[in-house]
Amino acid sequence: MLKYPILMVHGMGFRDRKHFGYWGRIPKALEKRGERIFFGGQDSNGTVEHNGEFLAKRVREIIDKSGCGRLNVIAHSKGGLDMRYAVSTLGIGEYIASLSTVSTPHNGSLTVDKLLRLPDPLVRFAGHCSDLWLRLMGDKNPNAYRVFHSFTTSQAKLFNENNPDDEKVYYQSFAFTFSSMFSDMTMFIPHLAVKLVEGENDGLLTPRAAQWTNFRGVYKGAANRGISHCDEVDMRRRRLTRKRGEGISDIVDFYIELVSELEEKGF
Repeated sequence: MLKYPILMVHGMGFRDRKHFGYWGRIPKALEKRGERIFFGGQDSNGTVEHNGEFLAKRVREIIDKSGCGRLNVIAHSKGGLDMRYAVSTLGIGEYIASLSTVSTPHNGSLTVDKLLRLPDPLVRFAGHCSDLWLRLMGDKNPNAYRVFHSFTTSQAKLFNENNPDDEKVYYQSFAFTFSSMFSDMTMFIPHLAVKLVEGENDGLLTPRAAQWTNFRGVYKGAANRGISHCDEVDMRRRRLTRKRGEGISDIVDFYIELVSELEEKGF
């Protein structure tokens, strides 16, 4: 069991919900191990700045109510950027023991660079439609247009310069990829687009984009089963494959191992 509780921070496009949680079977598996679990609860499509402010308040709230002192954060996708902003710019590093980012676009996306060359009115319209839907789903202040631009390589470089690692926090990062374009048919088209522009990816991001401090490598599924951006948070609520072999058969096992290693480090 970890010394400090876990704060799980979701990515873009989804929210933390009671009956259909972002993280699938993962929280219950960690609770069964004895871990204390909290959730971020930030907007699904808020800007990094807006979500970072929310998460900073959320962290302080958890610390005050639980008296735990610090938290181990596991963040997926954009949630990793939201959390890095809260730590570095908003100064909550003293409350964070570790920050593990899973497929977070730390270095931006070359594919997004190309997509944002489309006419700006078209990009704004797509963002507006997204914002309308996400407000209905519970977002208070979605801003897809700005979020899209935060994923460019130029904005990522600026973000990294302005949000260096906090020496009080242990950072580690992880990347995942498809084994073939048929690994997850729901992400077939985005995977193909990213592959044509950048190479192997998880349906949205390449290992280059996700690599950050203490990069732990690229993970794939067992028996030629790739791991998609959705698989990384157990969206299907089941094993990736029944077959055994080199690689991950069940994404839950990845998180149990991640937490076990943090425990060994004294977190």
